[in-house]
Amino acid sequence: MNVDRARFFAEERWTGGVIGLGYVGLPLAVTMVENGLRVVGYDRSENRVAELNRGVSPVEDVSSDQLSSALASGLSITDEEEALAASDAIFICVPSPLGRNREPDLSYIESAAETVARVVRPGMLVSLESTTYPGTTEDILVPAVSAGGLAIDEDVFVAFSPERVSPGAEMKTGDISKVVGGVSAISTEVAAAAYRRVVASVYPVSSARTAEMAKLLENTYRAVNIGLINEMAQLAHELDISIWEVIDAAATKPFGFQAFYPGPGVGGHCIPLDPQFLAWRAKEANFATRFIDLAEQVNTKMPAYAATRVADLLNRSGLPVFGTKVLGVGIAYKPDIADDRESASIEVLRELERRGAAVAVLDPVVGSARIAEHGFEPVTPDDDLTGYAVAVLLTDHEMLDLEKIAAEAPIVLDTRGAYRRAGLQLDNVETL
Repeated sequence: MNVDRARFFAEERWTGGVIGLGYVGLPLAVTMVENGLRVVGYDRSENRVAELNRGVSPVEDVSSDQLSSALASGLSITDEEEALAASDAIFICVPSPLGRNREPDLSYIESAAETVARVVRPGMLVSLESTTYPGTTEDILVPAVSAGGLAIDEDVFVAFSPERVSPGAEMKTGDISKVVGGVSAISTEVAAAAYRRVVASVYPVSSARTAEMAKLLENTYRAVNIGLINEMAQLAHELDISIWEVIDAAATKPFGFQAFYPGPGVGGHCIPLDPQFLAWRAKEANFATRFIDLAEQVNTKMPAYAATRVADLLNRSGLPVFGTKVLGVGIAYKPDIADDRESASIEVLRELERRGAAVAVLDPVVGSARIAEHGFEPVTPDDDLTGYAVAVLLTDHEMLDLEKIAAEAPIVLDTRGAYRRAGLQLDNVETL
């Protein structure tokens, strides 16, 4: 071996570099510092770097106090890529969205790989954490680190370890087991040793491709089961059966059943996107992903279905959708966070607007400023809600006053089963 990889296994302090300081990269960087490592955090955005260096965290899972403490304990944040050359291991945590035609947009990963190619040096580990299709690490990262003549396993090590961040969850980066797969057995060994310095548990697999596909399976599993329960919810409504009661009954079985719940669609950075990476890769292999495709069809139609249910409730009261004031309650993609990326709640309200409804939004977690950015009229928790013909509960934040909403809005459509969970059985509340 040309390089000494013992430092990845030893207790000595080494330096980690993180490319991309968003909802994945920043928690990882802070976790590494908390585990006694030096960290260089790199982001191309000058504004983000300036904000972070002031100790202001834009990521909910990292408080500004945690960030300030990390800055004082070995975290260096910069927009100068040359600083990454001091790293022993570089972790790539950049976005991996879908393009206009729902094809993988690898431009952020490709840009990060170009950065790595300019700073990589003998002895480095380079690990990709961004969700992507199987083969990306080998196709993009390996050529990048090899471009200057460095040999895999002799000079550098390359691996994939998918992020497993769940914004707002109690489990944090260091608590969640990391799947790690290198482009070779040696790279897997080195990457696993590095991650053991950062997280509580590491699960090595045989290849980077295996690790890439494991991430996609995790979220495809969720997307398919959410699609199933969303379809069952529509059927149950037609049969005049409460899907929520059905789920509660089925969940009493101690084996063979896991409860999933319906909603107005799927949102966030994983569930709507990750299965499409797998579907896209499958098409290249001339393979039909029928479950994935069907689940996407069901889930993407749920916002329109929810809007139709609102229209039906208004019609029952003798009101048209056009010109009627509708209150959307919650636009975040999941409860108790201010993250509205890919939020199905917003799609429901957009659909109601397309049908002519006058839409306003109450979301005390997301806040009025962000609501206004979406073009909706903001409503605060203290406002009088009696002027709205119907309230649509789309995101069930814990801090919402469900009783006030139902007392002041003549009709409530609860798409999340929040009233049932709270034990509130009210005549003017209907479930999805």
